[in-house]
Amino acid sequence: MELQSIKNRFGIIGNSPALNHALDVAVQVANTDLTVLINGESGSGKEAFSQIIHALSARKHNPFIAVNCGAIPEGTIDSELFGHEKGAFTGAVDSRKGYFETVNGGTIFLDEIGEMPLGTQARLLRVLETGEFIRVGSSKVQKTDVRVIAATNKDLLEYTQKNKFREDLYYRLNTVPIRVPSLRDRKEDIPLLFRKFAVDFAERYKTTPVQLDDDARQVLMAYSWPGNVRELKNIAEQVSVLSTEKHLSAAQLRPFLPEHANNSNRLPVLVPNGNGHAHNDFANERELLYKLFFDMKKDVTELKKMFVEILQNPGEAAAAAAYTKESLLRDYPASVELQSPVSTQAIYHQPQTAVLMPHDDIQEHEEVEESLNIMDKEKELILKALRKHKGKRKDAASDLGISERTLYRKLKEYDIND
Repeated sequence: MELQSIKNRFGIIGNSPALNHALDVAVQVANTDLTVLINGESGSGKEAFSQIIHALSARKHNPFIAVNCGAIPEGTIDSELFGHEKGAFTGAVDSRKGYFETVNGGTIFLDEIGEMPLGTQARLLRVLETGEFIRVGSSKVQKTDVRVIAATNKDLLEYTQKNKFREDLYYRLNTVPIRVPSLRDRKEDIPLLFRKFAVDFAERYKTTPVQLDDDARQVLMAYSWPGNVRELKNIAEQVSVLSTEKHLSAAQLRPFLPEHANNSNRLPVLVPNGNGHAHNDFANERELLYKLFFDMKKDVTELKKMFVEILQNPGEAAAAAAYTKESLLRDYPASVELQSPVSTQAIYHQPQTAVLMPHDDIQEHEEVEESLNIMDKEKELILKALRKHKGKRKDAASDLGISERTLYRKLKEYDIND
């Protein structure tokens, strides 16, 4: 049978080499009883391939059932697949046939096989090897003749290395692998699919089909399509229903694409490193240092201005100095000491000091290099933030512009007990 006739029969749209190869493998393996493992991203159309294989096989007149292994609770999946006896567990008021019994002679499609529990995997392996199974709560071995087609969007080989999937079952399922290409791997098919969906929705909603100009088609093909064909179909339906224009330009199409619609609100994304942790520690510390230096500059400038005003207006010296002492003890209690209520010098207990020398006629002041020890100032800023927010670490971290995780690490590093 020619591929084009198969595409027409099953509604497959596209002419990319990767898609054609997957279809060709499906056609060749269909008329056998070999187990098939279909790999592909979510929304790429894996179930359609299982239906093609069944419809072209000698079992086409027998039952076909699709089972989503990820949607069945772990406690009931054995009963669903293999059946159970009356009283086998709480709620088992009657005996029940499982899918492997009811689909005898047909095909069972196990979607999301990577989500199947390990215990159920052992039961499935026995069915594949011997055609035998046992109902839950029974000791009687039963026979079945079922062809199994499995599908997954996971890397099962990697799962076997992590002991999340049985290695023997993987190789038993992977007799004939079929790789369904993602939509971004067959970009030339995207305009064809969109046009097909647009026509279908126009017929459903009794409207004129939406058409795209060349620029809009380029935008459509440039999008990454993480949801594959399923996402493209959803976008086509949105455009068909919500667009006031029936001939869309690139600018009119972009708002319907999540990647473009959220552009204005996007923030930089933290990229995980080899250990799976985001590179945010350096960024957080850099932001903390920036804030530290800005606050230091502001505080030093205000102090210098205040001391100059005190020297120019001796009558107001006592009040100003008292205010200065209160402010410094609040903001820098561990590092600032005032000599007397009317002192015109603030002595920082650091390796270097910043001192203003009074003159009878103040025209200018001399700036002496002050302490810029990063660790000391960082500790002071953290203490300041904790006092400001009364020890609430979450609020302090937010004010400092860092994460709580970074703040906890800094508290431990500086031995700060808030």
